[in-house]
Order: sequence, then structure tokens, then C-alpha cells
Amino acid sequence: MRSVRARAALGATAVVALALVGAGLAVLLVLRANLTGQAGLQAEVVAREVAGQLALGVPYDRLEMRDEEDHPVQVTDEDGRVVAVSKDLEAISGTGTDRVTPAPSTAPASPDGSAPGSGGDDESDDGDGGGRSEPGRGEVDSDEPDFDNGTATVDGETAEYRFASVRATTPAGTTLTVHAGAPLAAEREAVGSVRTAMLAGLPVLLVVVAGVTWLVTRRALRPVEGIRREMAAITASEDVSRRVPEPGSRDEIARLARTTNETLTALEASVERQRRFVADASHELRSPIASLRTQLEVGAAHPELLDLPGAVADTVRLQALAADLLLLARLDAGERPGRSTLDLGVLVHEAVSQRSGDRIAPAVRAPDSGGLEVTGSRGQLARVIGNLLDNAERHAEHAVTVSVRRERGGVAVAVTDDGAGVPPNERERVFERFVRLDDARSRDEGGAGLGLAIARDVAVRHGGRLTVGDAPEGGACFELWLPAAD
Repeated sequence: MRSVRARAALGATAVVALALVGAGLAVLLVLRANLTGQAGLQAEVVAREVAGQLALGVPYDRLEMRDEEDHPVQVTDEDGRVVAVSKDLEAISGTGTDRVTPAPSTAPASPDGSAPGSGGDDESDDGDGGGRSEPGRGEVDSDEPDFDNGTATVDGETAEYRFASVRATTPAGTTLTVHAGAPLAAEREAVGSVRTAMLAGLPVLLVVVAGVTWLVTRRALRPVEGIRREMAAITASEDVSRRVPEPGSRDEIARLARTTNETLTALEASVERQRRFVADASHELRSPIASLRTQLEVGAAHPELLDLPGAVADTVRLQALAADLLLLARLDAGERPGRSTLDLGVLVHEAVSQRSGDRIAPAVRAPDSGGLEVTGSRGQLARVIGNLLDNAERHAEHAVTVSVRRERGGVAVAVTDDGAGVPPNERERVFERFVRLDDARSRDEGGAGLGLAIARDVAVRHGGRLTVGDAPEGGACFELWLPAAD
């Protein structure tokens, strides 16, 4: 199932179906329990009425039983023998015995041997003219009765009943058990009606839920389809200047559209930078290649006019530019720097010692106690220091200073000169690729404007930063900060 709408509708329908089935079962169970409890209460009332008569000594054949058709009654003694039943009771189950014919028995007698309710003729011997003695009384068990379900056949009709069993003691001390039933037909009918209504309404409700979910999901996903179509058009036309429509809502789809447009904006800027990079690189490569070709063509026609040092210088310049472009390409590709541990102070001393032929010899200030270790690529970090020294020498008047120090959990290298400095509004622009300020062009026509861009990219890849500010001597101060090694 590939459609989100279909999956959402199916999922919502399944959840609602499970919820409705669970709720329906709970309702049926509660309804059945309540109706069964009511039937049990009715049966208990009838059983206690009969038990009360037995406790008063009423003979078995004179027991008054109400609603005998709806409330069948069976009375048994301690031995399980049936001593009394309600009228027209033909069969019974669920009371412990299925007999419905009373065993031969006489009416229960009072403790004094007289018939229940009769008084004696003897008078008391005192002179007070004593009265008659009261007959004895039995009792009805006040404990919770026992309940059970069963069937009974009354006057040819069989039905299910809820039976309550209540114990009673006659005045003669005989313990009897009264089983009285209440019909469960109302409970069965009510539960069946509710179950039928649920079974009939459940499919209709599920269809409604599925349809509503389908419509709501389709409406909610309509902007997504617009975004998809626009993205497909952008892919086909390769025009990253286009944007996807943004819905006016503030939901997740609107945020998705805004994020997509932000991504397209970043992609457009990246493509524009790439185009500008290719154009600038082509322009920078064209000059040394054209100069080298001219010199070679002149040398081929007139060997005596060949400017061999100039050809070598153009070749070196071309080689350096190609190396810079290759390093930038690796950095753009996300190449991770090495994890070697090296002393930044030692690296600075090595870089300065290799520049003996420079116009201005840099002065180095670094502690001798060590503790300047950083983690990274030795070659790339040496390239950064070399680029900073080249930039400082290009702009310095008389002095270039390099200092190394510990600073806030890292190591900082500051390269300063006494030149004209960098204007505040140009301090971020100098780190862009192929950017050369006017002073730089007039001083060095061969610079491609990649040195500082490479230096910052390498610093960022190593978890550090490269910034420019004012030097105490009045020139520029380029400061490289790298996190200290663990």
C-alpha cells in the first residue's frame, strides 16, 4: 500500500475498530453484570420471604409464594431432600438437586411439641393468674446468599433463572435451604439487543471513519503534492532559482515548505559560488598558461629570445594554483584532517626557518616550555601558517611578527605586520575565494586570492577559527586558534 492516504485511513479505521470492540465488550459485560445483579436481588427477596415463613414455623404446605410462574422456589433440608416446591414447578437445575417432588413430611413442630402458633392450657402456679407461653421462633441466616444460574420448567415452559439460596432454621431446630429464582430473560434480551445494535452500527461507523480520514488526509497532503510537483519541475529544468509554494498554515507541511525553500536558497548560493569559482579559476589559469605558451612559441621560433626564467616562474605559479585548487576541492568534498598530535610552536619555527630568502624575515615569539600541542594534519596546518606569512610579507613595510601562546583551552598563533591593515568592512571579505583587495593587486599581480580562503577552511575543519584585526604596529593581525590536544 503505497498511498499515505490509504495507510492513514486504514490505520485510523483499525484503531477505531479496536476501540469500539473493546468499549462494546465492556458495555456488554457491565450491562450483563447489572441485569444479573438485579435478577439476583429479586431472587434473594423471594427466598428471604419464604425463609421468614419457615422461621415462624409455617407448615410446608401452607407457604405463601408470590409470582410462582416468575419465581420458582425449591426448599431442601440438611440431607438435600426436597420438602417444598412452588406451584406448577416441573423441573429445575442449578440448585444442587433436580427433584421437584417433596418428600413425605409433616409440618414442622414447635419446641414444646405443640402445633405452631397454638398456646398451652396450663396456667402458672403463682397467684398472679399467669398467661399463655409464647411459641418458639426460628431464624433466617443473615449472611450473603449463594447465587447460581440454572433453568426451571414452570407449567410446561422452560427458562433461565438466577437462583439465590438462603438458609433458615425452623422453631423445631431444622435447618432448611430456600432456593428462589428470578428470570434472566430480560437480561438476555437486553444484552442481545445491545449486541445486535453494535454489530449493525460498527461497519457503518468504520466506513464513516475511513471516509473522513481519507478526505482529511487528502486535504492535508494536498500542499505536499504541490511541493512534489514543483521539486520535480526544478529537477527537470535544473533551475534552482524556483521555489516551492508555501501554504498559509503553520503546521508541519508549512515548515517543510519553508525548509525546502531555504535548502533551495542555499543550493542556489552554492551553485552560484561554484560557477563563480570555476569562472575565477579559469581566469586565473588563463594568464600563466597564455604567458607560458607565448614564451614557448617564441622560443620555438627564436631560441635566442626564450625567457627561460619567466617560463619557469609561470610554471611554478601554475603549479601552485593547481595545488590550491586541488586542496580546496578536497576540503569542499569533506575530507577529514589527520589526527596526529603536533607542537604548533615547533611547526611555526620550521615554517619561518624555511623562508630565509624572504624580503622581510619574520620574528618569532614562542614559549620554550612546550605545551602547545594540537591535533590535526601537519601538512594542512603548515600550509595555513605559510599562507599567513606570505600574506603578512606581501603587505608589511618593515616587520612581520609571529607569536604562539596558550589561550582558553587551545593554542593561538598571531601573525602581524606593519602595513596598511584591513579595513573593518573588508575583514570578512578577504577570506572569500579569489578576492584580492586593491592594495594586494597593486603589490602582487601574481596572487590568486586563495591563500586566506584556504587558511580559514583548514582552521574550521580542525575545529578552530581564523580572524583578522588590528595589529599594535598599525597593520593587520591574523590570529589562528586551534583546540589543544587531549
